[in-house]
Amino acid sequence: MKKYKHYYLTSESVTEGHPDKVADLISDSILDDCLEQDKNSRVAVETMLSNNRVAVAGQITSNAIIDIEDIVRKTLKQVDYTDKEVNMDYRTCVVDVNITKQSNDIAMGVNTGGAGDQGIMFGYATDESEDYMPSPISIAHKLSKRLAEVRKNGEMPYLKSDGKVQVTMEYLNDFPFRIDTILISAQHSKEVDLETLQKDILQKVIGKVIEPDLVDIETKFFINPTGRFVIGGAVADTGLTGRKIIVDTYGGVARHGGGAFSGKDGTKVDRSASYMLRHIAKNIVANGLARRCEIQMSYGIGLNEPLSIFIDCFGTNRIPEGLIIKIIKERFDLTPQGIIEYLKLKEPIYSKTTNYGHFGRNEFTWEEVIQI
Repeated sequence: MKKYKHYYLTSESVTEGHPDKVADLISDSILDDCLEQDKNSRVAVETMLSNNRVAVAGQITSNAIIDIEDIVRKTLKQVDYTDKEVNMDYRTCVVDVNITKQSNDIAMGVNTGGAGDQGIMFGYATDESEDYMPSPISIAHKLSKRLAEVRKNGEMPYLKSDGKVQVTMEYLNDFPFRIDTILISAQHSKEVDLETLQKDILQKVIGKVIEPDLVDIETKFFINPTGRFVIGGAVADTGLTGRKIIVDTYGGVARHGGGAFSGKDGTKVDRSASYMLRHIAKNIVANGLARRCEIQMSYGIGLNEPLSIFIDCFGTNRIPEGLIIKIIKERFDLTPQGIIEYLKLKEPIYSKTTNYGHFGRNEFTWEEVIQI
């Protein structure tokens, strides 16, 4: 008797006004401003925001002249943080800045082309969706992006910028075949009633994103299940750079090395090597070498070459995994400088990565499909 593999997987996305994402966007905007003026800038910036206060700290070694407080206020305005009672006010908030230069002990290794940190990184891809991403996170990002669209274009003008989306997919034999649950919590003005909000989100958000054949009579929809979400943003929760690393990557489907992305330049392998491994994993799948692929690499601070490479294709590979590793080593320069040059990571593109995931979006170099 054939045994079927049956399970559910849930992934989360958050909107532009979620305080953790606002912190990410501030950090990445500072990085972009540095790279605009000095492509060799070394940046490791963290942001925290709570109530009506923003703290920016970290290390910047750059010839760029930037106004961090101005960047903070412009970013807050961009995400509609305009009211200190319900999210934060970009005009009146307190901005604390504590920036130093990169440690000379770290710079010694980076100056010779070595990694700016030690650690482990993962890359993942699957053929279960057009963007080579796990279906739950792919759909969750589309829903959170749509929440921003209807807020900005006036279709749902009462929405605020904070919000969360969860999508639970049902799988059979590792194939996603239906959506079991969609949960959306969207911040709103106090004037709108819950029934109107739920109806609009069903029609103008879920109805515009979800393919009809993915839902059925048993699919569950939860929209603002507490009944009210007026107070949000940094008033309701503290925001911190790097706290949404699962949202940023594969929605919990693949493993994660633990290093965050935002606010870090390309010499930080937490970011650059993760981008490179996504690029390699995606192209292994896109070139038909496997249906699913997860790659791990490790780096030592100040060292050029990765210390180890591991690959797991979950039994879907069409050639031996050892041969795939051989192809990777021959095809790609995996030194930090090689990755930076190959993916063009000295360009000021980082604030574009902040929302809706760093992977699965074709606008970035690491998403390019090549022949290997």
